Amino acid sequence: MSWVNNYQPPTTLTPQFTQVLPEAELYGPTPYDINFAYPLHEETLQSKRIKLVPFIPSVHAETYWRHVGKSPKEIFRYYPFVMGTLEQTLSFIERVLRRDPNAVLFAVIDKTRPDAEHPDWGGSLAGVIMLFDTSPSNLSTEIGFVVVFPEFRGTHVAKHMVGVLLRYLLQLSSQSPPGLGFRRVQWTTHPDNAASLGLAQRMGFKVEGRKRWTWVLTDELAEMGPVGREGDPAGGRSGRDTAVLGLCWDDWEGGAREKVEAVLH
Repeated sequence: MSWVNNYQPPTTLTPQFTQVLPEAELYGPTPYDINFAYPLHEETLQSKRIKLVPFIPSVHAETYWRHVGKSPKEIFRYYPFVMGTLEQTLSFIERVLRRDPNAVLFAVIDKTRPDAEHPDWGGSLAGVIMLFDTSPSNLSTEIGFVVVFPEFRGTHVAKHMVGVLLRYLLQLSSQSPPGLGFRRVQWTTHPDNAASLGLAQRMGFKVEGRKRWTWVLTDELAEMGPVGREGDPAGGRSGRDTAVLGLCWDDWEGGAREKVEAVLH
């Protein structure tokens, strides 16, 4: 028996999150195809104060970067990477999210704050939130890339954006408002990110454990974790653990739904 292995390894270990696509690909196709495998129930994805709509780079990216570009390292300090340019952000959205039919990025619109520059939005862009790492066969997914712009922190935005997304994921399609009927929603974060942990637990997530050495950190975040092993393929760069939380269908039916609905009302 003979065999070959023609795989050619990359010349660097640059994280895919910070790689930049050719300029012609940055904003995706026209018209923009969100390429998402599931129906979007508009009535489920909103509360009286906020709504989630698909993030369309040609529509939302400029305003997003106006908020985030001022201090990306501060905003992403608890992430395993920093998308320090608009081009890196657009490449991440296109390569990692839009091209994966089981992932989607939502723009969070705060309906309580009109935006005179974009009256058709029905409010102001207050942040973003995504679904990824979805397993259709296991009815599970993860909420991530949870970004609330500094001007909207300490308001209703964070709780409402997570609340409507949980409702969308965990409600059955036969219920009102309808959902996708998933069994598990996961939330992961830096173990020291008290704000993220607190938000998740207030919305019903349960701490399930800690995954050690989950990420190799980029150089600008080296201080956020211990130094790795000298001589390894990552050059001994710092790494970090990840706290894992989950909210499952039986939690939802056992009281989490009422907790979320109380927040949304």
